[in-house]
Order: sequence, then C-alpha cells, then structure tokens
Amino acid sequence: MGLLARIRKEWFIIGIVAVIVSAKLQPSFGLKGGPLRPEFTITYVAVSAIFFNSGLSLKTEELTSALLHVKLHLFVQSFTLVFFPVAMWLCIKILALTSINTWLLRGLQTVGCMPPPVSSAVILTKAVGGNEAAAIFNSAFGSFLGIIVTPLLLLLFLGSSSSVPFSSIFSQLFMTVVLPLILGQVSRRFLRDWLERRKPPFGVISSLVLLMIIYTTFCETFSNPDIELDHLSLLLITFIIFCIQLSFMLLTFVFSTQKQSGFTPADTVAIMFCATHKSLTLGIPMLKIVFEGYEHLSLISVPLLIYHPAQILLGSILVPTIKSWMNSRQKPSILLH
Repeated sequence: MGLLARIRKEWFIIGIVAVIVSAKLQPSFGLKGGPLRPEFTITYVAVSAIFFNSGLSLKTEELTSALLHVKLHLFVQSFTLVFFPVAMWLCIKILALTSINTWLLRGLQTVGCMPPPVSSAVILTKAVGGNEAAAIFNSAFGSFLGIIVTPLLLLLFLGSSSSVPFSSIFSQLFMTVVLPLILGQVSRRFLRDWLERRKPPFGVISSLVLLMIIYTTFCETFSNPDIELDHLSLLLITFIIFCIQLSFMLLTFVFSTQKQSGFTPADTVAIMFCATHKSLTLGIPMLKIVFEGYEHLSLISVPLLIYHPAQILLGSILVPTIKSWMNSRQKPSILLH
C-alpha cells in the first residue's frame, strides 16, 4: 500500500494527532470566548450535528429485520452496559494502587460506560462474514440505549461537576442528542430516495465534527498550566487497553461458543465485536456534556481516544484468524445438511 493510500485510510487517526498538536501550539483559538466560540459552536451546534447525522444515516428497516434475535441482543447489551463498566470499576480499584495518573484511570472507567459504536463493529463483522444484521441492530440499538444509560453510568461511577446539576445535564442531552437523533430519523423518511442515490459521506462528516470537539477539549487542557501528563502513565494505559480488549473478546468468544448458548459461529463474530467495541463518536460529546467545566476533561478523554483506534487495529489484525475459525465451524454443518 502506497503512502497516499495509507494516509487516506488512516486519515482520522492522523487527524486526531494533528488537532492535538494544533491545540498545543495555539490553545487560545479554541478556548471559551476565543475565535472559535466553542461554548456555542461545539456545545450545541457540533454535538447536535453529530447526532442528527447519526439519525439520518441509520437504516430503520435494517434494524427491524434483526429485531427478533432477542437472546443475542440481551447478551450484547448486558455485557456492554452492565458487565463492562462493573469489570472496569473492579480493575481500576487494583490499578489505583499503582502510580498511573488518577484522571487517566477515571478515563478508563468512562470507556467502560460507553455504548457500542455505530460503524467499526459492523464493518469488522461484515469483513469476517458474521451476522451483519445483528451487528447493525446492536450497534444502533446500543447507541440509542446509551443516550439514557451512559450518562447515568458516568454519574454513578464518577459523579458530575458540582457546577452542573443533574437536571441540566439531561435537558442538554435531550436538546443536543435525543432531539437531533429523532429529527434525523424523521428527515430520513422524506429523503430516503435521495440518500440512497447520492450516498452522502456520513462517516466523514461525523469524524470531521468530532475532530473539532477533540481540538477544543485539548485547547482547554493545554491552556491550564497545572495539568501534566507523564509518558509512563500513557504507555501503561495503552498496554492496559489492548489487554482489556483481548481479554473481553476472548471472554465473549468462550461464552458464545458454549453448546447451551445456542449461538451460531456467525452470531459469535457479531457478539465479539459489538460487545467489546466502544463509541468515540457518541462518547466524546457525552463526556463534554456530563463533565462540562472539569479542568481534567481532556485527560479523562484520553483512554477513549486510545481505545477507538486500538479496537479497529486489533479487530483488523484478528479478521483473518476469526474468519478461518468461522469457516471451519460452518463447513461441518453445511456437510450435515
């Protein structure tokens, strides 16, 4: 693969690095009251745009077709939004005994509270040849569920900024998340033919808006001289994230391949990706809303920023192995029929 093709493929990861470097060089541009006016453009316009875009791009008919596989959905959603945050909480209790930065550990907890992503789990399930419909449903349903459950989990495990009352958080979530999502789905009904004909780059639009949010978050950090991040903590967190992903993928694999589970190999593939992947697109705006006013917001965001590329990288590396496993398991059943 040539350099340009590689850049085109990994442009979002490069973009994250670029905006963080830009924030370091010129933090005043993205500060409150600065030229970018993030208190309005990011807090309301950018976050609303991401969720309107999600509502517009989600195919309602694809979700309804996968609706009946209740056992699989229950497994994925309970693993993602119950087991995952509790397991992270226990893990952090142990990690708190080390010298790892406290705010990075809190960031790990926020990763555990996040809903599944709308795209990466589906893309990887499709690449392997797994149950794509189930992956689409669980990613989308998990995102909808996450709008309610994720803020509650964040408040339960981490608490909120004392300057932002509980009712204010949920009214802002409704205005900038729920309402744009509903409007996106309603607009889709009227624009379906045009959308299918033109195929707008929904993923690219959301990613660009997300880069703006990441940029302003880090502008706030770099303008605060009291915040320092040691490189050892960062390396340890990256290593821990890869370990968590591998362990949880293995755990979901073991549970979903038990005879009594009743899941097919294709179901197992969807479960492995959907139950262990976490959404950056939904996560960063939610952190921005729930922890508005936190001076350590960007440090809390770091583990999620690492988790997102790590899950894509690890998933891509494992695609050939999982694919050969699934094909070997499906052959005997095909021969029996």
